Amino acid sequence: MYVKPGCPYCQAAREHLAAEGERVEERDATRNPAWKAELMGYTNQRGVVPTIIGEDGKVVQVGFPPGRG
Repeated sequence: MYVKPGCPYCQAAREHLAAEGERVEERDATRNPAWKAELMGYTNQRGVVPTIIGEDGKVVQVGFPPGRG
């Protein structure tokens, strides 16, 4: 899951995924240029967080709840 500090939508996604028992690797797009580039690729250069990527490398969801972020 791509995130940025202080993002309330990222926090909501964390809580939602934790409640479902999902384990998530977080990638702070503000701290690592490679992660930012990945995020931009997944979001058509929009940089929307959180962006959740499945284990298969496909986009699961952009924004949280859907349509937000």
